[in-house]
Amino acid sequence: MLGWRVATFGGPEVMEWVEMPALVPGPGQLRVAVKASGINFAETRMRSGAYIGQALPFVMGMESAGIVEAVGPGVTSVAVGDRVFGRARGSHATHVLFDEVHTLRLPDSLSFVEGAAIPVGWLTAWHALVTVARSRAGEKVLIEAIASSVGSAALQIAKWQGCWVAGTASRDDKCARGIAAGADAAYNYKTSNLPELVRRDTNGHGIDIGLMTIGEETASALFDSMAAEGRIVMYGSTGGRQVCFNLNIGMRNLQLLAMSISSSVRFLPESMRSFRELALPLFANGKFKAVVDKTLPMSALVEAHAMVDARTHYGKVVLVNP
Repeated sequence: MLGWRVATFGGPEVMEWVEMPALVPGPGQLRVAVKASGINFAETRMRSGAYIGQALPFVMGMESAGIVEAVGPGVTSVAVGDRVFGRARGSHATHVLFDEVHTLRLPDSLSFVEGAAIPVGWLTAWHALVTVARSRAGEKVLIEAIASSVGSAALQIAKWQGCWVAGTASRDDKCARGIAAGADAAYNYKTSNLPELVRRDTNGHGIDIGLMTIGEETASALFDSMAAEGRIVMYGSTGGRQVCFNLNIGMRNLQLLAMSISSSVRFLPESMRSFRELALPLFANGKFKAVVDKTLPMSALVEAHAMVDARTHYGKVVLVNP
């Protein structure tokens, strides 16, 4: 098998397409022939050495879709030949090992590219809104970085739930695409007074659920935009990790909820279960759609990283194997 291996941290040049030993699935695992894999911002940090806990060496990639080639002992939910997708480290390769508990059957109506665009972004958004925030109809939701894979997924989930939804982005064209995709409002966080615009557009109510992924750069504006009893779900730090706030947020009874789907004990029993039961049928019937901005060959990983670093895309960049 072949894969994009990183043996030392650095720029895009440290990623090497190399031959590696064949993968043998262990108990609860399956080997998948990768047809497509999604790119995530976190991978640029893994490559550079800025991602907490990332050890060397490793194979790039966090999610993919493909065909099951072999199953390990105890695997019962899928069989050789099945089309699957899910979160799997090492997905920028010709083959990858999936854990059965993180494996989802790919609906017949979805392509491998669409499947590869779902796992990280959609499961993060689903866990944030459905499991952690417990969003409900009528609430006002603000999604930071609405043009990201998580943001574009959260928009669809929140609208499906019956929420009023606003988003932020660093560019006006991304705000416009958010509106076109169904957002009720969108704000350029680089140029606008977010709390003022939120109060205007919510008739003074403010935001019930704020999805924080930028961090330090926008935290104060998000705090000031929240309604009483609001919940802020924190799952990213693309704009800096050090977030400071005044304890007067207690007077408004704000809740600060941090999360990671990689370590949450609620993710498998709650989020994966409800995603299988509720979300997968909505992908199958076309209600939910993975947003794919660009499809590139697996050989173009360096170009894909440049696109993600430039933050010019809307939704997901996906790599495909021949």
